[in-house]
Amino acid sequence: MPHVLIVDDDVDTLQALEKVVRLEGFTSDAARSLQEARASMARRRADVVLLDLNLPDGEGMDLFDNVELRKGTQIVLITGNASLETSIQALRLGATDYLIKPVNIKQLKNILSRVDRPIDLKYEINTLREELRRLGRFGCLLGGSPAMQHIYDQIGRVAPTSATVLITGESGTGKELVAQTLHNLSSRHSAPFLAINCGAISPQLIESEMFGHEKGSFTGATREHKGYFERAHRGTLFLDEVTEMPVELQVKLLRVLETGFFMRVGSEREIETDIRVIAATNRSPEEAVANGKLREDLLYRLQVFPLQLPPLHARGDDVVQLAQHFLSELNNGEQVKRSFTPEVLARLKSYSWPGNVRELKNVVHRAFIMANDIIDEDCLPAEFGGAGAPKGPSFMVRVGCSIADVERRLIQATLDEYGGDKELAADVLGISLKTLYNRLHEYKSSEDATADT
Repeated sequence: MPHVLIVDDDVDTLQALEKVVRLEGFTSDAARSLQEARASMARRRADVVLLDLNLPDGEGMDLFDNVELRKGTQIVLITGNASLETSIQALRLGATDYLIKPVNIKQLKNILSRVDRPIDLKYEINTLREELRRLGRFGCLLGGSPAMQHIYDQIGRVAPTSATVLITGESGTGKELVAQTLHNLSSRHSAPFLAINCGAISPQLIESEMFGHEKGSFTGATREHKGYFERAHRGTLFLDEVTEMPVELQVKLLRVLETGFFMRVGSEREIETDIRVIAATNRSPEEAVANGKLREDLLYRLQVFPLQLPPLHARGDDVVQLAQHFLSELNNGEQVKRSFTPEVLARLKSYSWPGNVRELKNVVHRAFIMANDIIDEDCLPAEFGGAGAPKGPSFMVRVGCSIADVERRLIQATLDEYGGDKELAADVLGISLKTLYNRLHEYKSSEDATADT
């Protein structure tokens, strides 16, 4: 029978937690100090340690100092610290989860229900590391560069926990693939993984899409609708472009993350959900907070474990491996055997890739279409020095002008180049259609304000 050690100097908390633990089918032991905890673990290894951060003889994290004591043991921190700073530090040191006082019994039961999984997950992660050494892949991800090895190490540490993760990085760096890998290596892997692009949904509909609605709750609500939080129960919800979420909805998201409860639009009945949230943005979250686009308290809650993805130009030989992978997929789909010349691979590796992996995939696809059997330099776009396409229009940028001004001119030039086709322009720019509309609205508002003065 699995064993739980509860470490807390509050007698009432100890008794309450022991009751829950035993009802869930565990044996238990209690300790009111670090000294008692170490003595207990010396007598019997615990499968789970519920560890208060503030103890009479030191910080709870001091128990982490002895690696042998926590070997093969899940450590779940209990804290009353609303900022979660100590919890974040502990997660990075090896804790698998955390609970906030007063302890939510439902959350504790969910943690206990997954006790056996981390051992299996650790084995699976080690298996992936072997595959990485042989094939250069880690779960859904490709590439063995040092920059990606660092990402894999972080994924391996945080995936088995229930901590929220905020993935940042340039557009096209593979944030959704990272989120999918985190889900696949978690104890929630058999439950749904749902992705929602917060910038691609109308502000009028996003609350209904997130939380669902009742029949008749608004015009057009002809039936009951379950939102993402309900459909992803016990699984993972990936919130892409989270800084594009309306601020008023961010308040409701924060409440769900803190309490585990939400209400459908048009309902007064609370629904409980057990869900892990992974968020992503291609913008600086700190700048989004400063600009009023993201609530600071929501940022703290999402950024329990931050992951910063490297741009493709910083990944060295990964460019060649990815290009070969995309070409192999195309060859298999078309039942052909096209290949790159060494000169093409050299050009691909030396290119700056402003659009990252997404741009590389598009370039390989275009070159594949242009080629017969061999993909040579003439199959590459003009920016690679190839003859496959004419150079497009360009504009000069004066040193000292603002990034916002460059972005505005680039968006307008791209729209002009594609005849005002906003969907195509957004795809070329590597942004969502909703983001493009937001920018154009901002530019129009600025022009109107200038005209009025």
